Amino acid sequence: MVKKIQVTVWNEFWHEQYQDNIKEVYPDGIHRVIAGHLEMQPDMEVRTATLYDAECGLSDEIIEQTDVLIWWSHMKHDEVPDEWVDKLYKRAIAGMGTIFLHSSSGSKLFKRLLGAVGGHKWREAHEKERLWVLKPGHPIVDGIGECVELQEEEMYGEYWDIPEPDELVLASWFEGGEIARSGITYTRGKGRLFYFRPGHEEYPTYYNANVMRIIENGTRWAAPLASSPTITSGNVNSIEPIAGFLRDGRGNRID
Repeated sequence: MVKKIQVTVWNEFWHEQYQDNIKEVYPDGIHRVIAGHLEMQPDMEVRTATLYDAECGLSDEIIEQTDVLIWWSHMKHDEVPDEWVDKLYKRAIAGMGTIFLHSSSGSKLFKRLLGAVGGHKWREAHEKERLWVLKPGHPIVDGIGECVELQEEEMYGEYWDIPEPDELVLASWFEGGEIARSGITYTRGKGRLFYFRPGHEEYPTYYNANVMRIIENGTRWAAPLASSPTITSGNVNSIEPIAGFLRDGRGNRID
């Protein structure tokens, strides 16, 4: 029996509770819309978690069981305790896949995994976004046409000061004229990271079939490999003889 991908969809869940116009769009939260789609995939087992759950919904057991973490956050980045960010970072380096959506580029975990992350242009003007596929053979865009058109989205514009991505899979054009890198990947340790730009809370972006297909594909892409080399760090003994003898991590002879 093939093991299902264990997915945790995390959402800060603030807008949907405290802003009526956004609650109308996502009455049960953005996380439930995303999870609802993924739950229909036979190769995935999905749980949700929010900032307002006990332990932010990120107990040690849940973190250890998660193969792919999908993260949405905006206003409450700083309220995620550093303790959980440290645990998630270690798990990601050890092989857990991470998918960061829209404004989660400002989250502690995203910044920790990428290093320094600078700002970018933004504008809320209910403008059209066209997502262009730049790597048509990539598994993240499997089943997606030449582009995906969203009638209303928030604009994010270049220049965005981030580390050079491993892959640029999607780029956006906005009605007001700006462009943005909108589907980018990184490898960190044994873990794969996918950042996907659309998803402003005011708009029904996560009801778009193509957007959800990209997130679904990204989840499979980011899932840990069935087997991969063990990461070793710290003080180690020699593998080959040094000056005729095996040596421990402090240079002492091992007989």
